Amino acid sequence: MMVEIRGIEFQANLDNDMGLEFVNLSHRYGFQCPNWPYFRDVQIERMHYMAKSGVLSQTLTTTMHVTTHIDAPAHVVAGTPFIDEVPLPHFFGSGLVVSIPKKQWEQITGDDLEKACGHAIRKNDVLIINTGWHKQYEDGDYFTHCPGLVPSAAKWMIEKGVKVVGHDTQANDHPLATAIGPHRNGPLHPHLAEEYKEWSGGIAWDEAFPEWEPVHNLLFNQGILGIENVGGDLDSVTGKRCTFAFFPWNWDRGDG
Repeated sequence: MMVEIRGIEFQANLDNDMGLEFVNLSHRYGFQCPNWPYFRDVQIERMHYMAKSGVLSQTLTTTMHVTTHIDAPAHVVAGTPFIDEVPLPHFFGSGLVVSIPKKQWEQITGDDLEKACGHAIRKNDVLIINTGWHKQYEDGDYFTHCPGLVPSAAKWMIEKGVKVVGHDTQANDHPLATAIGPHRNGPLHPHLAEEYKEWSGGIAWDEAFPEWEPVHNLLFNQGILGIENVGGDLDSVTGKRCTFAFFPWNWDRGDG
């Protein structure tokens, strides 16, 4: 089946000569896209455009961690590989998309993964987690209040030999285990300390999340890559085994 886009015909995602179904699992990238609290906005400038030059050429200024993206180990762990040094097989493979619904600030644990995956998980699988938060992807509570992975989940993935984990949340760690909370150059949102204490029934946020990005550190030291802000048509493939392709730009010494 062919689809017409701006007057030109292309093969369709779900009906094509290869007999494959292609499903987009990424959020749109561009100017004013939702952004992690301490990153600058994506900037796109048209250097040439049709009325000026008869061609379209655009200049891009961006961090390497905007919208749906994959982290290189070097993003968090000094002395580990940059994105251009990771072999290409780590950006392609078979795996599972599992549903683990979570509410504000809830933790994604090793027990959650065991219940969701069971015996279906295989060594060197890609594992994609659908918490439902891709539907709340925007510049507000998504980044500060979403659920997140905790160390028991990382240890489970290491034990099972998972190759890559992706999820529809803001980072490979719980938000309060990042600079959003009381860590490194944070807290970016100091008011969340009292809000979390009330939400948790009296537990301080630095007691609940004493380490800075422990999941990043555990996974990256084992060569397990993490895809953040998974989105797109995630619900349509949840509960299925799929083949994934997520090749990054070949950034020289890229962190993501």
